[in-house]
Amino acid sequence: MTDAPPVLPNKLTDDVLALPSGPLVEASLAAARAAVHPSLLNHCIRGFYWARLFAARRGVLNDADYNEELLFAANVMHDLGTGPDAPGRLRFELEGADLAAAVLTDFGAPAGDVDKVWEAIAFHTTPQLPERMGLLTYLTYEGVWIDFGKNADLVAEEQRKIHAAYPRLEMISNLADEVIAHGARSETAAPPYALAYHLAQERKADGVTTMERGVVNGPWGE
Repeated sequence: MTDAPPVLPNKLTDDVLALPSGPLVEASLAAARAAVHPSLLNHCIRGFYWARLFAARRGVLNDADYNEELLFAANVMHDLGTGPDAPGRLRFELEGADLAAAVLTDFGAPAGDVDKVWEAIAFHTTPQLPERMGLLTYLTYEGVWIDFGKNADLVAEEQRKIHAAYPRLEMISNLADEVIAHGARSETAAPPYALAYHLAQERKADGVTTMERGVVNGPWGE
């Protein structure tokens, strides 16, 4: 576990672009680089930065449950289900969680840590539940959704630097494309009420999804 840095009110003392280091971080990043679209990789890395900033704003960087390496692993691998190794039999969130768990298991991570990362990824599109689960699941969810514009005010001071280092590259349209393509692989990959199902229905009806409109018209744009 990486020791959490001290926190000043509403500020991180470390460089905002600093990443955790170590073999677990390297293995997680390598898995994401090999699997996801470049714009999604940037999205996943930004998600880590937003999650860490959210944790700082909420004053939980020094909590016993805060683990920066696992937070990075969960964020950077949360879209593995859109990649070529996902079998297309289950929702992309679950298949991504399974793939990330395999990466961590092969690395030799403790089973408890593997389970935490699996849960964080599996629930990253599910509203209202993450805040009632573990800290890792909660922070991962919030980090992902800050990249969609939620709670943008919490990261207003740092966002320009993060976006300059990891530009958006039309992330939202690429993400919608990848999720819809995964869901089209089988009926069980996009069951009714799942995100992939809704995106496909909206694309079919209007040519664009509510998710895409929301991000393009939100604080970050495309």
